[in-house]
Amino acid sequence: MKVVPLLPCASIDDMLTFYTALGFERTYRQTKPNPYLAMQREGIDLHFFGMPGFEPADSYGSCIIQVPDTAELHRAFASGLRALYGKVPVAGIPRMTRPRPRKNAEGLAGFTVVDPGGNWLRIFPTAAASSRPHAEGKLTQALDNAVVLADSHGDPAQAAKILDGALARISDASAVERVEALAYRAELAFALQDPFRASAVLKELDGIPLSPADREELAETLAAVSELRGNY
Repeated sequence: MKVVPLLPCASIDDMLTFYTALGFERTYRQTKPNPYLAMQREGIDLHFFGMPGFEPADSYGSCIIQVPDTAELHRAFASGLRALYGKVPVAGIPRMTRPRPRKNAEGLAGFTVVDPGGNWLRIFPTAAASSRPHAEGKLTQALDNAVVLADSHGDPAQAAKILDGALARISDASAVERVEALAYRAELAFALQDPFRASAVLKELDGIPLSPADREELAETLAAVSELRGNY
């Protein structure tokens, strides 16, 4: 049995360019009588239909994709997006988040791609994958809530409010917890097109003293922060 999502878009040519950058191959394309495009990457099949006057920002298109390793797929997608745009876009349409534990998905580390058609690809590990151990500090709990609001529900403004309140209120968080929270707050600032807030958050993050062990644990987060700076 096989199920293939059929998602709307304004231009199948834009979708072809985008998904080719993500490592997909075109398996079918037609322009008449109706625009239609089929793309495939390994076991992932996505089909798209063009709609005249369609507004990607108004799209409700969405699908869940389960893969063996979300980190590996995210690295491949990020490489393709850098080649296409010169960076990994984190604001507007298209954009991509990075893998984070989702408390609404049993702690599994998922990420989201919003394509040029405004469709949300929600990417998670297969059910057989184990959830990543996750600290239970108060700041981490606030971060978990913010991730659900922004990455799952598409409300980065409310996520930012929750995280701002927690960052101001919680003073006993570990350096690792605080860096993780500030890194996500910076990403939210870019998503909200607020470079001044992003700059202030990154400055605070830079001022946190980290041990070699902290830096090792935060290696992926610090690399992501470094790339975020390219959004200025």
